[in-house]
Amino acid sequence: MHFGSLYETRCLIVEETFKALPTLKSALMLMEYYHNTHTLNLICPPGLVGCHQCTCNTAFRNLLLCECRMCAGRTSEGLGCVTWWGFSPARDLLNAAEPVRWEGEVNVLLIGSSDPRHILKTIADLKSKNTLHVWVIENSMEVIARQLLLLFLSLTPPGTMGLHEKVEVFLEVFGNSEIRCQTEECIKLAASHLTLSVTDSLDTHIHPCLDTSLLKFKERDQLVWIFQQWLHPPSNSPSMNKAWDSRVRQYLGTRYDSRHGCYNWDLAMKLHQKGCGVINKHQYDKWRDGGVAFEMREGLYQKANPSLLSSRAIFHRGDRMALKGYWGDIVTGPYICFGIETDDKELRKKQNGIHVKTAQDISFANIQGLFQSLTCRWSSRPGSPQESDESASSKQSNQTSGCLSLLDSSANSETQETDSHEDIRTANESPESQSKSEKLLHQELMNVSGVQVSFLPMDSLSKLSEKEKYSGFFHIIYCSASMVAHLQPTLKQIAAPEAVLVVELAKYLLDLSKEQEAGFAERVTEIAKEAGFILAQEDQNNVHAIFNLQKQ
Repeated sequence: MHFGSLYETRCLIVEETFKALPTLKSALMLMEYYHNTHTLNLICPPGLVGCHQCTCNTAFRNLLLCECRMCAGRTSEGLGCVTWWGFSPARDLLNAAEPVRWEGEVNVLLIGSSDPRHILKTIADLKSKNTLHVWVIENSMEVIARQLLLLFLSLTPPGTMGLHEKVEVFLEVFGNSEIRCQTEECIKLAASHLTLSVTDSLDTHIHPCLDTSLLKFKERDQLVWIFQQWLHPPSNSPSMNKAWDSRVRQYLGTRYDSRHGCYNWDLAMKLHQKGCGVINKHQYDKWRDGGVAFEMREGLYQKANPSLLSSRAIFHRGDRMALKGYWGDIVTGPYICFGIETDDKELRKKQNGIHVKTAQDISFANIQGLFQSLTCRWSSRPGSPQESDESASSKQSNQTSGCLSLLDSSANSETQETDSHEDIRTANESPESQSKSEKLLHQELMNVSGVQVSFLPMDSLSKLSEKEKYSGFFHIIYCSASMVAHLQPTLKQIAAPEAVLVVELAKYLLDLSKEQEAGFAERVTEIAKEAGFILAQEDQNNVHAIFNLQKQ
């Protein structure tokens, strides 16, 4: 009997058709494996499974639009059902709109960007006189929580965490399935701050630059639940090693025993042929084997990265269950976002036809530059507290690593932390204590002038055109490859005059053939045309397609 692929299973589950039961065998086998290894987690908050659209969050679902037939094996499982990172390099979206220039505030809508790479790159190249408001729509609260975590780390001031340490922590959280103990504590610290902000001030922002007030109440509840899972992992949390290995086995099947040959083929014949020669074989093999992409220190990377764990909805005997594990990309890797493009000639040097520097080195240099730009924009605004923060931090003992200094201070003031929680409980009785706790939260992050990031509800894309506020509102609209199917003709109603639409193409989806990539690009052009956009230019490297709003 032919049971089809997990990709077919996802599509049928979304339709909630019980005819899909024969195709569930592979998913149930995977669930049985988790059960036998005591890593099955069926704990899920109310509403999370129903709202979690992981079963349709895959680029391959959109590729059905161009009538691409994936092979019936396991090749469609490589990208997973949760997009933790994008499949295109970080891009300055304002630069994509040239020669159009807007005055005043520029509103940018990101649809399924998955990570803050475009936000950081656009802010870094933002002129001092311009203001930027980024609006983010994702189809998973776990992805939103992860974006908040990465932005929280990015906005940590120099007086709290050194630049070198901050870059290392960011890369670990961004691309490693397993992290160091110090990084785990950084995540817990950030989760405690984010939990406090979401629960303590529902009608105010987490930070002047970050706004979650537009999310639904149930979505905020889900955020709090996710942050609490990071703070206090359940005893039956899945082992990241086993979760990753089960995905690799499911993907490779009978080729598992020769998996290193498969890794080498994907790297040499696909990634390197697509211009990613800086991705090092040893580092890529290590990531494909265990999920550790960035190993910058000789420490122990043995703690599961909670921001890469998610729940996947499956049906078993008519019951809906949440299977927790790693459901993201296991083929392309996180190097594409920051590690394959650089303007530094030293980082692009070759010796004997081999790159001297690796994608890890380029990622580190690029993120370091982005963080320096954030700090400069923060310190250049009037009344910046940078000097006072630096003088205060100099009084700390020997400037230990950023997160450790925070953890030491929080450990020494453990009683103060419990008092702050008491203040939260009595916030309604004492508005002064509420404002005090908010100030304690806000002083931890940089307030980058002229920049704001707002998170919209997951189902808001189809509803924006119904609200007068968003009529002709967005100057730049970015859509990832995994969300192309959600673009509708009503998109032109929320686009400003001379608006620009940037769509991520399928170049770095390694399981696709060249014909399928071309078919995807053609279908993207058709969808954009139906929404009132015409093709302006296509990236020289076929990474993005850029469209202009058609004039009436």
